[in-house]
Amino acid sequence: MALWAGLLCVAAPSGGGQEDPFRENRLTMVRDQIEREGISDSRVLAAMREVPRHLLVPPEYRPMAYEPRPLPIGEGQTISQPYVVAFMTEILRLKPGDRVLEVGTGSGYQAAVAAKIAGEVYTVEIFPSLADRARTNLASLGFRNIFVRQGDGYYGWMEKAPFDAIIVTCAGGHVPPPLLRQLRNGGRMIMPVGGPFLTQNLVFLEKGADGTLSQRNVLPVVFVRLLGH
Repeated sequence: MALWAGLLCVAAPSGGGQEDPFRENRLTMVRDQIEREGISDSRVLAAMREVPRHLLVPPEYRPMAYEPRPLPIGEGQTISQPYVVAFMTEILRLKPGDRVLEVGTGSGYQAAVAAKIAGEVYTVEIFPSLADRARTNLASLGFRNIFVRQGDGYYGWMEKAPFDAIIVTCAGGHVPPPLLRQLRNGGRMIMPVGGPFLTQNLVFLEKGADGTLSQRNVLPVVFVRLLGH
């Protein structure tokens, strides 16, 4: 769940058939904040146009839901700014049928965007209140391919491994070994790495067909810290 970054379920219905008063705001967000900053994957852009971000933030923040900034969601956590969500989703090269693990459910927004593209998203949230709210909100939006569990995301979700892609939305000092073990050969992972008061970088990792790992820094960021462990 990003505070700031660099440039500053089967896909389900997102509006329940009701008129969406924020639709133009969302389309403007995608055009001005996402496409203009270089995101070009058509599936990512379509997902960002469809997912109603305003329904995944506290009601008092809905008027600001499509602005280029993170927003508080409770428990000292935030929903990442839209560009960061798009960037992290695009770099993972998600495709239909992929099984995705997310560490740090937060509002459920990142999971919702990923679930519009991938087959299944398994997401772990350490705060019970956030896990419950995300589960309720995502179900109300019609997602049936997102599975929320309350727990310590450092350890992943072993019962559902291996994963084709792993998204970590909170920063740690290192990449958790349990997550690397749960990443499928040929899989991709994105995670912010760094201390809470130090420079953080989004680190992109790939596991080769033989299990070897490669990694590179792709974007300077500031995320809330990974709790638990």
